[in-house]
Amino acid sequence: MSERIQLLEEKIAYLERHVAEQDKAMLELVEDAVRLRREVQALRDRLESGGPGDSPVRTPLEERPPHY
Repeated sequence: MSERIQLLEEKIAYLERHVAEQDKAMLELVEDAVRLRREVQALRDRLESGGPGDSPVRTPLEERPPHY
């Protein structure tokens, strides 16, 4: 009986450690997602405001080919 209890305690300890590692990884993923959302929004804002040098934003159809 004591051996079974020890085995169960080992399994519980393993699972607790595994859950803690998953929690840490999940928090890192959430932080990355928040950072990426901010960066994407900053890029969108920059594109809408005219980009660097305040040059007008052109769609691919408005762009002239490089050989002109």
